[in-house]
Amino acid sequence: MPDSNFIILYVENPSHSVEFYSTLLEKSPVENSPNFALFVLDSGMKFGLWQKQDVQPAVETLGISGEIAFPLPDKAEVSRIYHRWQDRGLTMIQEPTAMEFGYTFVALDPDGNRLRVFSPAES
Repeated sequence: MPDSNFIILYVENPSHSVEFYSTLLEKSPVENSPNFALFVLDSGMKFGLWQKQDVQPAVETLGISGEIAFPLPDKAEVSRIYHRWQDRGLTMIQEPTAMEFGYTFVALDPDGNRLRVFSPAES
């Protein structure tokens, strides 16, 4: 099976989502049309935003069926990003907390997609 390096989220309003993710990721999309936008992250991963109404086959619901995870090197960086995102007005559904896999928090994007930030547990 081939490796994947491309994630697409279905969104209600691509221009609103582009604004949200441009600020969150601190970068502009490399492609931006009325119904689709594409970001290329520093890791090389491609991250697309596709207008829900244009997706075939049709999409029934949005959000809360998965999450995008952002690994960070340590707890201090997780806490720093939590406060930065909180100051930007993101909806937080989990405050920073220690879990079995590491230190983490969860925020939501405008379409209810989960954004998990974490620092892996030390072995």
